[in-house]
Amino acid sequence: MPENTVDPATDAFVAHRNLLFTVAYEILGSAADAEDVLQETWLRWAQVDLAQVRDQRAFLVRVTTRRALDRLRALQRRKENYVGPWLPEPLLTSPDVAESAELAESLSMAVMLVLETLSPTERAVFVLREVFDVGYDDIAQAVGKTPAAVRQIAHRSRKHVDARRPRHVVSPRQAQAAVQSFLHAVETGDMQGVLDVLAPDVVLISDGGGVRSAALRPVTGPAKVVRLLLAGLGNKEGTLTGETLTINGDTALLLRLDGEIDSVMTIRVDDGLVTGIYFVRNPAKLTHIATAAPHTLN
Repeated sequence: MPENTVDPATDAFVAHRNLLFTVAYEILGSAADAEDVLQETWLRWAQVDLAQVRDQRAFLVRVTTRRALDRLRALQRRKENYVGPWLPEPLLTSPDVAESAELAESLSMAVMLVLETLSPTERAVFVLREVFDVGYDDIAQAVGKTPAAVRQIAHRSRKHVDARRPRHVVSPRQAQAAVQSFLHAVETGDMQGVLDVLAPDVVLISDGGGVRSAALRPVTGPAKVVRLLLAGLGNKEGTLTGETLTINGDTALLLRLDGEIDSVMTIRVDDGLVTGIYFVRNPAKLTHIATAAPHTLN
């Protein structure tokens, strides 16, 4: 092969890599597992005769979906023994993700948690159809069902998600203003300031994985959420610093203790008030934040 010539298989895989990662991540809820799925997909792709592939994108999505489903079933067995609530692994995202409303919403912690309530096949069908508009025939090949069965699964999963997804759309400016008010109140220990920005039905879910301290059940209501936040953030030994960034398409706070990543707090805003706080402290779920570049559409 001439010097500086790109291998066609590599070129095709790189062109679709972000799409394949997003498909795997939305099915799995884990960036680390999604990266492993991409590696498995590449190994399969490298063995393929490209001349026999009619649609490279469809073929790669099909292989990625199959690998992700296999891994999801194994992951579900691990979740049965997980200590406390399980949250998706935070994904650092770039601003261009917001250009696709469907993708940005589907990546949000709130919707990712709804996807957790679907069966593996339902989740894969929903992601492929609703987020990426993959045809029923291609989905059928990916999940091992007939196109007619896939249509029924897609309808059922869409109805399930629609009944549980956030209903209010907030502009980025409104969300940013609410989050900044919330963060300022938390950082200054202003209990009333925190209460003022929390919705009456606010829920805090913390994930320590049995390794770091975290509430073993969701905490609901402004008073309980404030007590947990101020007690947890105020009792750290060392210097605690925070920075805002975009996680799963939403504004989030990255907390560092003496310079080391301690936790990620993703915040959901509805009608100008904080309705959901997703607090990931499990170190195994924070590795990708420290090492990966922001996930992008391009």
